[in-house]
Amino acid sequence: MSYQHILSKIPKIDRLLQDQSIQLFLTQYPRARVVNVLRSELQSLRNEILQNESRFESSPELLEYPTTLKRLVTALDLQLRPRASRCINATGVVLHTGLGRAPLSSAAQDALQQVAGGFALVEYEIESGARGDRHTIVEEMLIQLTGAEAAAVVNNNAAATFLILNTLSQGKQCVVSRGELVTIGGSFRIPDIMRESGALMVEVGTTNKTNIRDYAQAINEYTGLLLKVHTSNYRIMGFHEDVPLEQLVELGVQYQLPVLHDLGSGSLVDLSRYGLVKEPLVRESIDAGADIVSFSGDKLIGGPQSGIIVGKKEFIARIKANQVARTLRCGKLTFAALEATLQLFFDEAKLLKQHRVMQMLTQSETKIRNRANKLKRMLAKIVERNGLVDVQRSSAEVGGGSLATVSLPTSVVALYLQNLHVDELAKQLRLSQPSIIPRVQQGQVFLDMFTVQDDELHFIVNALRNIIDKLENTADE
Repeated sequence: MSYQHILSKIPKIDRLLQDQSIQLFLTQYPRARVVNVLRSELQSLRNEILQNESRFESSPELLEYPTTLKRLVTALDLQLRPRASRCINATGVVLHTGLGRAPLSSAAQDALQQVAGGFALVEYEIESGARGDRHTIVEEMLIQLTGAEAAAVVNNNAAATFLILNTLSQGKQCVVSRGELVTIGGSFRIPDIMRESGALMVEVGTTNKTNIRDYAQAINEYTGLLLKVHTSNYRIMGFHEDVPLEQLVELGVQYQLPVLHDLGSGSLVDLSRYGLVKEPLVRESIDAGADIVSFSGDKLIGGPQSGIIVGKKEFIARIKANQVARTLRCGKLTFAALEATLQLFFDEAKLLKQHRVMQMLTQSETKIRNRANKLKRMLAKIVERNGLVDVQRSSAEVGGGSLATVSLPTSVVALYLQNLHVDELAKQLRLSQPSIIPRVQQGQVFLDMFTVQDDELHFIVNALRNIIDKLENTADE
């Protein structure tokens, strides 16, 4: 079979656009986008032929029209679906960074709906008709919730840390314990953020032991800031000593230096009241005398991605006035969702009922196991002779750099399908609409019911039904 003859097997764009399978995409997406994906995928096929002509000569079925069409439909489905689309979090990680961290409360969703389709009061004073300050949308609530004098909001806590350092310590030394030079995720590193902000990092102490004398000995006429970082995503055990915030504040007062407490995840309620490990409260940092405290709005706060800065008026005013602040500011959607989220913290009943993160963290083991057993019964009817489905005990986690040492008891639905490798099963679940994100463990696919909601079970059932139908159809061909 000649090379040209092999290439002639590749279908033309015009023919493909007449196919019913392709026309389905034309009813949902612009023609130009559909054509672009088809051309790109067909070019990839040509390149494969060029690189391995003998493979296609020995296996001509690889270029049969139904096979090529199936490949193209898969490519269209994957590339045209919205990238920021809904998914089912079956990983057991509550604040999963890759999955958008905190799911928003119904109140926050309603607030987004209200402002998304129209104009919104962001920087406008309705009483005077003059331009206002967007931070005031949530500032008063943050003052009440934390006890701080003032507050500001930027687009995430990394931005908050950067902005504070750039404002208060640019060209000056910032003293920090070596044991608190944390890395969050794969890219946020305190030393890097400090360098980019213009602050001059001065490390004191050792990885596992730092005392107040270490800080005091590092202070000189070039010092601009004392920094304490809450190690929210790891713990040092054993021979360990760090400096309590109160002591660092006393040192700051002695040398007239501001103290920044970077809490990372941050918390507005005492989680130990609900059977969880206590996470440092923002109010406790303010009460201890910290001049500035920064934390995330999309972790334990349960709001949209944001970085919250609270503290003394004089420092917050300087931070707001920094020209860099404009590059890090949030828009109407963030403020609308954050405002609605913060409102919940003034009413414990509403907080536990509507706050999605609090709902998950405080749910009972019995409720989780009942959800797992319900899904098992639903899936057993579909799996039948094709595999196995079982409920097992496991552990979930908070994630997002929060409550690092906390292991949350959970129940998982374990899946195994004959004639389908676990990695391929996980992939097929991810490719479902909406995507279902499981975890692969012990040679099985686990669907963790800690992070799956009751109203999401039918999506999993439909996805598995489609996967098994494809398996059976392939076996019949």
